[in-house]
Amino acid sequence: MVDCDMVNPGLAVADVPQAVEFYTKKLGFKLGFTWGGEPPTFAGVKLGDVQLFLAQATPPPPSDISAAFFHVGDADELYQFHKSNNVEIAQQIGDRPYGIRDYAIRDPWGNMIVFGHNTFHGEPLKIERVDVTVRLEKRLAALLEDLAKHKRMTVGNCLEEMILHTNEGVGPHTKTTLRYIQDLKKKHGIDYDCHASYRFVE
Repeated sequence: MVDCDMVNPGLAVADVPQAVEFYTKKLGFKLGFTWGGEPPTFAGVKLGDVQLFLAQATPPPPSDISAAFFHVGDADELYQFHKSNNVEIAQQIGDRPYGIRDYAIRDPWGNMIVFGHNTFHGEPLKIERVDVTVRLEKRLAALLEDLAKHKRMTVGNCLEEMILHTNEGVGPHTKTTLRYIQDLKKKHGIDYDCHASYRFVE
C-alpha cells in the first residue's frame, strides 16, 4: 500500500521567468513560488488547488502526447479566455468519447496542456417522466432558468441533478458553478439564506 495525496506535474521550459509570465498572464494560473536565484530556474504556478512545476531545461521536441491534464469547473469558459489571449489551441474544444469535454493548448516550449470537465456520459438509463406541479419563488425560478441554460440542461434536468445529489448528501456544483450561482443571486436580488423557504408567504 502506497499513500499519496498530491501530484505535481512538471514541465521543462527554456526560460522560467518567461514561462511564469505566460502561464499567469495568458493561461490564468497564479504564481506559487520561484526558486534558484535571479533569474529563477524553477517555479510553481497554481490552477485552483493544483500546482504545476516549471523547470529550466531543454524542452523535448513537441509531441501530441499530453504533458499535463487539468480537470476544471468549466472548460468552455477557460477555452474562451485562452482564445482571447491568443493562446495556441492545439486541439479544439469538444465532447470526447471518454466522457470529458476538453481542448488542448501548446505553450511556447511545445508542451501540450489539456483542460477539460466531465460530461458524465454513460449507458442510457430508461426512465419514465411525470409532470409535477411546482410553484417557486419568482427570483429562484429566474435563477434556476439561468443556471439550467448555463449548464446546457433543461430546468427539469437541472432539478433532477440537484435532487439526486441531495439524496447522496453531496452537492452537484463545481467551484466554478458555485461562483456563477453567487453572480446569479446578485443579478436576481436573492438576499435570503437557504432556510428562507420556511418563511416564504404570499
